[in-house]
Amino acid sequence: MPNYKEFIKTFTKEDYEGKRVNLHIHTVCSDGQATPQDILRQAHEKGYKKIAISDHNTINAYLSTDILSDDIIIPAVEFDVWCGYVFMHLLAYGIDIYNEELQNFCAKTKKETEWDVIRIFSGRNIKKLIKAIHNAGGIAVLAHPACCWAIDMDSFVKKLISYGLDGIEVYYPYKRHRRIIKFHTVHTIENLATKYNLIKTGGTDLHSVDL
Repeated sequence: MPNYKEFIKTFTKEDYEGKRVNLHIHTVCSDGQATPQDILRQAHEKGYKKIAISDHNTINAYLSTDILSDDIIIPAVEFDVWCGYVFMHLLAYGIDIYNEELQNFCAKTKKETEWDVIRIFSGRNIKKLIKAIHNAGGIAVLAHPACCWAIDMDSFVKKLISYGLDGIEVYYPYKRHRRIIKFHTVHTIENLATKYNLIKTGGTDLHSVDL
C-alpha cells in the first residue's frame, strides 16, 4: 500500500479550499445521497486529484464496488466513538479495508451507519480503535473538531495524541447544523494542529448528491 501518511501531508489548504482534494464524503452506504460510483464520476469530471469516501462506520463503499482500483481514491471510514465524556468522530485514512481487526469496529447493520440516535451509543474503545487503524496501515484524524464539546480542546487533543492521533480535520466549511453548534473556533483548531505537528486534513462532509 502507498504511504498515505506522508502523501496526505503534502496536501495544502489551497488543495482543500480549491476543490482539488476532498477527504470527507458520505454515500448511500451510510447516510449520504449519492452512490460511490457517482461520486467517483463527478470527482473526475470536476478535476479532483484525490477524494476519500468516508462513510459512517462502514467500508461497504469499497467492499461492494471496484472504486478502490481508481488512483483518485484514498480508502477511508468515519467512526463514531466516545473519548471520556466527549462524543467524537474519528476519520481513518489509508486503511487496508480487508484488515480483520479494523473490520471488527465496523457497523453490523445499516442503521448503525445512518441513524444518529443509534450511532451515539457507540461502544467503541478509542484507544483500541486508533490501534486498529494503525495496524490496518492507516492514520487517525479527529473530524470537525470545532464541534466537539470538549471544554479544554488543548487537553483533549493532547489526550488523543497520547492514544496515537495523527491529524486533525482543519479545512472544513462548517455547514448545516455545525455552522451553529460550534464550541471552538477554526483558528483555534488550526493553531493546535500546528502546535502539536499534526497532519491537517480537510473535506466538505458531503451528504448530498452533488460533489
